[in-house]
Amino acid sequence: MFFASDNWAGAHSAINERLMNETTRFAAAYGNSDLDRTIEARFNDIFEKEVAVFFVATGTAANSLALANFAKPGGVIFAHADAHVIEDECGAPDFFSGMRIAPVEGTAGKIDPARLKARISRFPQDAVHHGRANSISITQATEVGTIYSLDEIRAISAIAKENGLPLHMDGARFANALVKLGTTPAEMTWKSGVDALSFGGTKNGCWCAEAVIFFDPEKAKEMPFLRKRAAQLFSKSRFISAQFDAYLKDDLWLDLARHANSMADLLREGLASSNSVRLAWQTESNEVFAVLPIERMHAAHAKGAKFYDWSEPANMAQPVQEGEMLVRLVTSFATERKDVEDFLEIVQAG
Repeated sequence: MFFASDNWAGAHSAINERLMNETTRFAAAYGNSDLDRTIEARFNDIFEKEVAVFFVATGTAANSLALANFAKPGGVIFAHADAHVIEDECGAPDFFSGMRIAPVEGTAGKIDPARLKARISRFPQDAVHHGRANSISITQATEVGTIYSLDEIRAISAIAKENGLPLHMDGARFANALVKLGTTPAEMTWKSGVDALSFGGTKNGCWCAEAVIFFDPEKAKEMPFLRKRAAQLFSKSRFISAQFDAYLKDDLWLDLARHANSMADLLREGLASSNSVRLAWQTESNEVFAVLPIERMHAAHAKGAKFYDWSEPANMAQPVQEGEMLVRLVTSFATERKDVEDFLEIVQAG
């Protein structure tokens, strides 16, 4: 019963097999192999246009370098107050970009457009002392398991364009959001005004495969140097490409995300129908937040369930009461139905 994180899951067997097949041959290094070129071209097909693709090892590297590409001295990045780039990346985006991130509030883990406008207005381009607005970053799916609709992305994009700011999407769980919305990669990104994407594979069945994607290659001229300087240019980069080769083949990546989401749906249904536990708020991706009696939480841990307690957000509709605990449960491509059923049986007991 592993619900701590989709990072805890292993790698899908098809991806492991593809990696093993790659170990027996020679190929050009530093992104110059035929396989690297092939996968870059495949991203063009997926996004329905020519894109610039840069493979990196981690989501933190992807986010940091994507934002660094747009950096200007004194620049200010705008992101939701609970965003991963603020809370969970040890200041890496700030470090690599030389900028700082201004938090923007909003319910359900999403940037509130009105608050974004107000925040941007405090950093005009001639504000030498305060700094100048530089870029916006949204997380899809969000840190609290919700998903921006296409209209919500377009609303943020419109504000970005009004202010001449590029829009970045942190897509660590890009596939989970995509299949939930039932849309296309193009519609959820550049057709809705996104300029750069951190495309995540690690949380969805890969071992170590992330990509930074720019939807206007002309605006990514500095990225080769930024990636090299950040020690993210792999000499044997084809081993990242090999993972993506299997990941993208026959839409495996979408199937894996659908499975993870379906297991989260099963969790949500069970928790929502329980008298002893409750959903903390409604989520849509493979993250579920629930309020458990503390004794049930301990009982689940004692029987081998792995999950984390979570800090209570300020705007939580039904606050956590004495004797309760807010927890996060994350499903993955490797989650089995029995895992969910066993967990529900434990937490609903008594």
